[in-house]
Amino acid sequence: MQGVFLSEVAVLMMLEFSRPQVMGILNVTPDSFSDGGHYALREAALKRAEQMVAEGVDIIDIGGESTRPGAQPVNESDEIERVVPLIEVITARFNIPVSVDTSKAGVISAAVAAGAAMINDVRALREPGALEAAVQAGVPVCLMHMQGEPRTMQSAPVYNNVTEDVYSFLKQRMDVCIAAGIPKERLLIDPGFGFGKSLAHNLTLLKELNRFKALGVPLLVGVSRKSMIGTILNKPVDDRLYGSLAAAALALWQGAAVIRVHDVAETVDVMKVCSAVMNEGRGIQH
Repeated sequence: MQGVFLSEVAVLMMLEFSRPQVMGILNVTPDSFSDGGHYALREAALKRAEQMVAEGVDIIDIGGESTRPGAQPVNESDEIERVVPLIEVITARFNIPVSVDTSKAGVISAAVAAGAAMINDVRALREPGALEAAVQAGVPVCLMHMQGEPRTMQSAPVYNNVTEDVYSFLKQRMDVCIAAGIPKERLLIDPGFGFGKSLAHNLTLLKELNRFKALGVPLLVGVSRKSMIGTILNKPVDDRLYGSLAAAALALWQGAAVIRVHDVAETVDVMKVCSAVMNEGRGIQH
């Protein structure tokens, strides 16, 4: 592999979060819900990465398997073939950390060897060998909550108390990771908007997002263009920008450390305004 390895200091700096971070979505899949097929060709993906860097992205999140409702699984070797060459090129060309959006142990190992500086796992390291691979990788890991599996997760999801149930799951997964040898300082959490949740569940989670601060790790939020936005606005996926920005602002106000988005430039602007208000203008050049 010819990827550029980030130093230990550079990797850990990602988790200091002196300011919120914008994570740009780069799906190299034919069937993702919003941009499926747009960046499946490597040159198109590289062009999109270059655009996101110019727009002020902090982290690029590369995924080779769709996790939209009803998505079909991808085998490990195909996923590696999709993501690893792109990770190598992006880490060599741009001074931007790359995250790999995967649940598979082999993909985790290959992606980090290629230069990925973070693991973003919708299954919270529950797949066979994933936890061990993450321990060996030694990079930050985001643990997400998902009820069920992508193909069936939106079939009548039920919770006793969605916020407390999601909180308990994430706390349990954090404890497992820490016991296995992943330091707490390398963990992030994601409540998993749209992953086995109804609209009511998603709205409650967004309203009560600050509850997750008690876990003591950075909070990643991904609501960009999701069906919860579409249902509220009654708009198709390509017309959900302003709703997504509103949800991002609400998440930032409640302490989100990373906002995972399709629309980087617009979210960067929202983040600057929210940060200015929360910090009472400190750091702004007049």
